[in-house]
Amino acid sequence: MAPRYEMCVGLDKGHKATPNTLKAKPSARKGKETVHSRFVRDLIREVMGFSPYERRAMELLKISKDKRCLKFLKKRIGNHIRAKRKREEMSNVLQAMRKAQK
Repeated sequence: MAPRYEMCVGLDKGHKATPNTLKAKPSARKGKETVHSRFVRDLIREVMGFSPYERRAMELLKISKDKRCLKFLKKRIGNHIRAKRKREEMSNVLQAMRKAQK
């Protein structure tokens, strides 16, 4: 490959400069779960329990109606991916309940 010179035209045109390294923005960690927020969410879940739609979703999962549960959650939440995540969360809760009973 030919050596690169400062050219006026082409893909590599212009003065060659080293890229500036920037400090990460605070918005880059938006949505990252902290230890404190995890603790607060767990505490609220322990005190308040489940909302009515979550209880119904768990009932549907108990009788092996996974697809119906997904459709129900999608209608309530409004997003397919979030509904899948919620269904997974509810099934994990049911598994934990079964494990606690033993």
